[in-house]
Amino acid sequence: MDAWNNGAAAGEANGTRRMLSPVQTGALGRCPRCGEGHIFQGFLTIRDHCEACGLDYSFADPADGPAVFVQLFACVPGVIFIVMLEILARPPLWVHLLVGLPILLITTVLPLRPIKGWLVAAQYVNKAQEAGTAKLWDSLHGRTGAGQDRPR
Repeated sequence: MDAWNNGAAAGEANGTRRMLSPVQTGALGRCPRCGEGHIFQGFLTIRDHCEACGLDYSFADPADGPAVFVQLFACVPGVIFIVMLEILARPPLWVHLLVGLPILLITTVLPLRPIKGWLVAAQYVNKAQEAGTAKLWDSLHGRTGAGQDRPR
């Protein structure tokens, strides 16, 4: 058994497995294989394995990806709004604190979990690994053929 293919997955029949969408499962924090278990233990901590199907989450390494996506796509509109508020209205500091801080918190903290879940699910579905490490990965997991038991 390995991180990519261990235990029985929900929806398997006669060796076939339905592929779940990483956007649907990951954004909801669900297991990318069965769609029933959870990826997270707490707010952003990834579990060791799925409690429903037993999928080992040791393959999951989103690194700084969630923070980069949040900075590029979620924070920019919030910062533009705050800067435009200053340019157009020149409100006092308390207005910036009352309006700007919640906007920045909402646009930075709330998207982190769904984005991290999506990246973990996408790693599973796409069998992502560092380039050039397939032979090392296979030897570490006792496989003779590269990627022979990973989901298709």
